[in-house]
Amino acid sequence: MELGFTTAAYVVAAVLFILSLGGLSGQESAKRAVWYGIFGMALAVFATLIGPGSGLWALSVLLIAAGGVIGYFLAARVEMTQMPELVAGMHALVGLAAVFVGFNADLEIKNVASAVNSEAVKELTGFAALVAKKSAVEINILRVELFLGVFIGAITFTGSIIAYGKLSGRVTSAAVKLPGGHF
Repeated sequence: MELGFTTAAYVVAAVLFILSLGGLSGQESAKRAVWYGIFGMALAVFATLIGPGSGLWALSVLLIAAGGVIGYFLAARVEMTQMPELVAGMHALVGLAAVFVGFNADLEIKNVASAVNSEAVKELTGFAALVAKKSAVEINILRVELFLGVFIGAITFTGSIIAYGKLSGRVTSAAVKLPGGHF
């Protein structure tokens, strides 16, 4: 798949996500907004699976199916009053996934850096093969993006775990005072 088509698919998916978020503000548009979100996510996943540097189809399908089954069983046994806790828990997993994706991409960049001769570069596949074609400036930009992704993902994970704990009553909502806080 060409990089231009993949980029266009990501732009369309982003527009669908924006329409989804905007439509969730009212009851009359919420049903349509949910479908925008579903189509946007399906398009983004499809573009990722067939885009440049993709591979490991069987593993990707297996992990998507496993995530769907786990999510279904978690959502099916939750009462409506526990829905905010479920959302916080799922959001924590999204943040953790962002951290893992960032660490994995950093490892791939290091694999490319360690491939010093042209034979080793030819053996690279997937994301590493795409990174091998980038200039030093593009790799530095990618490293900044990875740092931001890991940083924001870690904050999302931590904040969502705290939110889950507070919503479920496992973490107190009282202010926490640290010793020496006024120095």
